[in-house]
Amino acid sequence: MTELLSIAIALAAGLLMTRIMGRLKFPDVTAYLIAGVLVGPYCLGLLGIEGIGFTTHAEVEKLDIICDVALGFIAFAIGNEFRLSQLKKIGKQATIVGVFQAVVATVFVDAALIGMHFLMPDVLSLPAAITLGAIAAATAPAATLMVVRQYKAKGKLTDILLPVVALDDAVGLMLFSISFGIARAMQSGTADIMAILVEPLLEIVLSLALGAVCGQVLTWLEKLFNSNRNRTSLIISFVILTVAISLMEFQIGSLHLGFSSLLVCMMLGVVFCNCCPLSEDLMQRSDRWTAPLLALFFVLSGAELELSVLANLAIVGIGIVYMVARSAGKYFGAYVSCAISGCEDNVKKYLGITLLPQAGVALGMSALAGGLGSADGSVVRNITLFGVLIYELVGPMLTKIALTRSGDIQPKSQEQLMRREKQLAEAAQTKGK
Repeated sequence: MTELLSIAIALAAGLLMTRIMGRLKFPDVTAYLIAGVLVGPYCLGLLGIEGIGFTTHAEVEKLDIICDVALGFIAFAIGNEFRLSQLKKIGKQATIVGVFQAVVATVFVDAALIGMHFLMPDVLSLPAAITLGAIAAATAPAATLMVVRQYKAKGKLTDILLPVVALDDAVGLMLFSISFGIARAMQSGTADIMAILVEPLLEIVLSLALGAVCGQVLTWLEKLFNSNRNRTSLIISFVILTVAISLMEFQIGSLHLGFSSLLVCMMLGVVFCNCCPLSEDLMQRSDRWTAPLLALFFVLSGAELELSVLANLAIVGIGIVYMVARSAGKYFGAYVSCAISGCEDNVKKYLGITLLPQAGVALGMSALAGGLGSADGSVVRNITLFGVLIYELVGPMLTKIALTRSGDIQPKSQEQLMRREKQLAEAAQTKGK
């Protein structure tokens, strides 16, 4: 009962906050995150009343299954951006940009934090600096997708943005595995090639293979149903099933293997949207069903933000350097790779700004960094938490500004505003009667 009450209050707080932040022209994602902070351990949770906000982060973590499912639906929706008809136009450009900007962001952060290591060797070790450089490559697909949906963004920038964000996960996973393997080798004095190269490659291949198989099965099952209601229920249940399967881990000899749920669900969407003739309509129906789930996901993400990292000035200082270097790397990498691949000027100018949000994938990587030891692992996690705190609150607004200035978000026409006013007036008259 207590958990249900917390969920209800969290969702209600998120929806109410959108009305407040909407007047200030902030996107809904930012409103949900702020609402999460307010109902989290550092605000409403301080009252210590069970069910009225989250009193500890452990209470928020109990609802991680909601976040896992929400990320699965987000990845499934992003898979819809990989239709073959669209990939023929932008596939090459998205691949070049997706790989290049991630690598450049890692190089920029590595260079900046290695320099910080020599200035503050007692605070930031070389293995921790290298690990943070790889974490910098990750971009949060959730916030980006929500902004695109809320404002119905359409155009050249949006077309390439979502595939790039999706590729970011695979590239970031490889960069992290290699950098983390090098960092551990520096600590132990021995290099494990299996952990550095083989395991991450297998994780990507197995994730894509599992997603492809699930996509084919979903396409086959969809043919057994005639009503859109049953088809939508099938898709929802199948995405949840796919998330559950992708959370499995297993050991084969010395190899520790698992799946990336984001890659698995993304591949599920890719195969389904290209093999099922009704996929476009069905995926739109599932998107409408998941709206409250995604709102709750962002509120919970806000509640998970660690405000306590702001109390450590050394972490804040390194975190600022991390953010500046990562932002410069993302922007410069996107600009150069767009120029190389022949993208339009508006895409070159604004794509890098839309790649700044960072959340779940980066936090997952920072959790794995605990393998560096308690001291280095804590530094990596706190700096990542600081970056996520700032990026999640500021990133969606920057994405909205970039999409607006590129022309992908169009202001509401006078005709739309008049139609809205007419509908409200008619509703008021009906209520008066």
